[in-house]
Formats: sequence, structure tokens, C-alpha cells
Amino acid sequence: MCDTIPGRSGDNHDRFAEAVAFHGHVCPGLATGYRAAEVALARLRSGRSEDEELVVITETDACGVDAIQVLTGCTAGKGNLFFRDYGKHAFTFINRKTGKAVRVAANPSFDIDALDPDLAPLRARVMQGRATDEEHAAFHERVHRVVDAILETPAETLFTIRDVDVEIPERARIFRSVPCAACGEMTAESRVRVEDGKFVCYACSREYARRW
Repeated sequence: MCDTIPGRSGDNHDRFAEAVAFHGHVCPGLATGYRAAEVALARLRSGRSEDEELVVITETDACGVDAIQVLTGCTAGKGNLFFRDYGKHAFTFINRKTGKAVRVAANPSFDIDALDPDLAPLRARVMQGRATDEEHAAFHERVHRVVDAILETPAETLFTIRDVDVEIPERARIFRSVPCAACGEMTAESRVRVEDGKFVCYACSREYARRW
């Protein structure tokens, strides 16, 4: 969206800039995920996860998850980021070493649209390709103001934050790969089906095709 990063100072500015670079642009959703990760890491007294020391369970696939990956080091590739498609801006952060977990969820009483009521209709014009150059500039300026507000709003206003007891997911397992008897592509043995005594990947499985 814009080359400049909303105003934070020192390490916080650098870390948010890193999240923006990873995500590709500045947006309110990214800022919200950034704040959620900040809150959780402080609550768990943890730094960034180099391996699987931390676990994140996210209940949305929205923009904020990218900031959470950058700050926490929890990623799908490492097997310590779990996605549950509940459509909620809610995240559970777990410290494997201590067993402590915290759930950070969007506060129902906080209305992000109220930060700038004119942003939503302007965003619609931009996304639909109907905005003028002046409207594009105004959109970027308004987005940055909203992001600044999110980054400075007290965490207790943005979120409901509570310690929770959760079952800690097992560490990622590495499975050997086997060729699919139908397409020949290598597939993790944990993701194949057996049909007529042969290993078949989900994409080729007749049972899978009937189901979907």
C-alpha cells in the first residue's frame, strides 16, 4: 500500500516493519495480529520461537496471522501453527516449556470501523478500481492513521485476554513419502488412502472425490 511504516519507535518499529514486509502492505488486520502477538509473548514471557518452543492456534486465516508468524516464529512449515476455520479473530498461544497458554480474542466492545467511519466506503471504491488518484492517496493516509491507532490502543481495549488450559499439540512428525499409485507424485504416507491395496493420494482418491 505505502512505503512508509506507521509510527512506532526503536525495536517495535523494526518488528512491525518486518511484519509489513512479509505481508506486503500495511493494514488494520496486520496491526491487530501484531498487537495480539505482542500481548501473548509478554504474557508468556517468551521470545520468538526458533523451533517449536511456542505453538499458536489461530481461528482465522486473515491478515493478522502473518504478523503473528513473524513475531512468534510459529509457522505452518515448522508445524507449530495450527489453523482452525472458525472465522474468529482469536488466537491461542502456548509455551511448551512452561505449559502456560493465553487466548487473545477480538474484544466485542471494540469497533475498529469507529476509528474512521469513512474508511470502509473509500476502501470499497479502491478495491473495485473506481477510486481517483486523490482517493487512493486519502485511502493510504486513512489506513495509516487507523493502524497507528491500533498500535497505540491499550491491549485490554482491543482484546479479551485470558489464561487457558489447553491440550498442547504434539510436536511435528516427519513422515516418509510414497508414490501415489494413480498420479505417481510423492505423498506423505500420513496423507494417503489405500484403495485396492494401493497407496493413493487424496487428490486421486475416488472416496475423496465423492466426498467433495
